Amino acid sequence: MPHLRRRQLIRLMTFSGLLAAVSNCQRSPLSDHIDLNGNEGLRWQQFAGTELHLLLNDHPWTHGIEPYLAEFQTLTGIQPRPQVVPEPDYFQVMERVIRAEPAQADVFFLPMDSTAYRFWNEALLLPLTPFIGDPHLTAPTYNLFDFPEGFRLTAMYPPESEEKELYGIPATFEAYILFYNKRLVNQYAGGQIPKSLDDLLVAAADINRQGRGEVFGAVMRGVPADTILDTVTGIVLDCWGQRPAPLPYNIWFDGDWSQPRLSDARIVKGLEAYTRLMQAGPANIKAMNWLEATQLFQAGKAAFYIDASLFGPGFEDPSQSTIAGDVGYATLPPVDQSSLTGHWLWGLGIPRTARQPQAAWMFIQWATSPSMEAKIGVATGGAPRFSSWLTPSVYTEAMNVDYALAVQTAMQTSRSTAVLHPQWHRVAQAIAMTLHEIYDGEAAETAVARLEMQIRQIMAGPHPD
Repeated sequence: MPHLRRRQLIRLMTFSGLLAAVSNCQRSPLSDHIDLNGNEGLRWQQFAGTELHLLLNDHPWTHGIEPYLAEFQTLTGIQPRPQVVPEPDYFQVMERVIRAEPAQADVFFLPMDSTAYRFWNEALLLPLTPFIGDPHLTAPTYNLFDFPEGFRLTAMYPPESEEKELYGIPATFEAYILFYNKRLVNQYAGGQIPKSLDDLLVAAADINRQGRGEVFGAVMRGVPADTILDTVTGIVLDCWGQRPAPLPYNIWFDGDWSQPRLSDARIVKGLEAYTRLMQAGPANIKAMNWLEATQLFQAGKAAFYIDASLFGPGFEDPSQSTIAGDVGYATLPPVDQSSLTGHWLWGLGIPRTARQPQAAWMFIQWATSPSMEAKIGVATGGAPRFSSWLTPSVYTEAMNVDYALAVQTAMQTSRSTAVLHPQWHRVAQAIAMTLHEIYDGEAAETAVARLEMQIRQIMAGPHPD
């Protein structure tokens, strides 16, 4: 990485406030050296001999931590037993595993969104706050305030209470950015990177016409499932602009669960933009989830791809990507003057009926420590601790500099894509189905008006409080 670009990255990190945020928080040292003799004030071996069952998604974070599991066993004497489940099967398996009595996992990969909120509402999660406050279970170098407040608050419940407890620790985040194939953009668009969302839609459609089914203007997640809504929300937030979008309602409700506001022109524009990008993709796009979309982009078949920033490191890996070294990274093209986007979090949680909750916390504490977050973040590009971005030798120097700059810029304006309501997954599913209707040619205003009626029925129905 040239020294000039490295200094540019450091200046950007300073501008974004990360240095100030770390220096102002009540923290332990940024280094997290783990002393096997327990000189941190924590007896890491106190649960030696325990078998710990981990339920993990087949995710870059999981691939990032796997090489270090033997180190965890050496440190603690705890034997990790990971079960890795591919998406989308993970969500169904997760529901079954944590609802068992006792739970069939001690630690699980926790979606820090309405799913976590629903699990909390159903008393399926163990609070982590007591562990963090116990000096016998938490090292003094473990620094909770090294995570941005917006990340921590996503899994602190009850959301409106001053006495919140923490139920998940951030493991990795994703912001929604634009990936582009430099070769295809040069060949079909004269090397012009779209400067606005409208420019992107025009360029994607034009490249798609020129590609004649061999090359596509764009690829997006297209399956009619609630799991695509975070990417959708990232684009809608770009259209939403600077207006507030506070939790628990986010952009989708106007301060009241009985008042969906999807007919707002900015939201309609965002939904239309998503479907127009789908229309610039392959004929089977309505059956494509993130894996299929990512593979198509990696194969060099699509010019543009908007999705989770965590895919960036994989695009630069020649063992899995045919376009390594030929990928461009940018924030979402703005609708008004500035680019806006959303972020989403995976975390680690403990089922309430876990067999080994204290040993489980030892694993979570180790896996989300400053040193480990930086190491795992090399695989995900989404280390959620401030300190990871201030450790160039471990984390940022392992990245493509343009990728790191795009993610850092996106983080400055990103907002949570979460909606904290037990019925959100049903609402999200309905929005995804409406995208298909617009894709198939129905007028967006008509489809959205019908969707709002459906959402009112969903929210008026019985649900756990």
